[in-house]
Amino acid sequence: MCADCLDLQGARQVPPLTRSFEAVRRSCASTLAVAAAVGLLWGSGCRPKADQAQCDLLVDRYSRLVVAEKYPDATDALFTAERERERAEARADDAFKNCTSEVSRAEFDCAMRAQSANALEKCLE
Repeated sequence: MCADCLDLQGARQVPPLTRSFEAVRRSCASTLAVAAAVGLLWGSGCRPKADQAQCDLLVDRYSRLVVAEKYPDATDALFTAERERERAEARADDAFKNCTSEVSRAEFDCAMRAQSANALEKCLE
């Protein structure tokens, strides 16, 4: 091809593709970073948490389920005594101590519908 054959007068300048690609890549990366940050904020700190009354109900439900599973034929006196013991033990557990700051309303609802102590624990994981 001869140099005289190409008439480049009036042709517009086109930026190199590497610069455009790099700008697009940076723009996408920053958009993804912002989306990830928003997702983390929405997914963690913005969900309503269980209040103290709900946490007390949760401990009570858990203690009832544990005792009912351990002692299905217990007398009322044994059931009450064991439930109080389980309730005290549950309140000392970190999962229940931090209930108001860690248990979401959705987890609370799940736990209150649970039909076994194991199912209730899975709701809180």
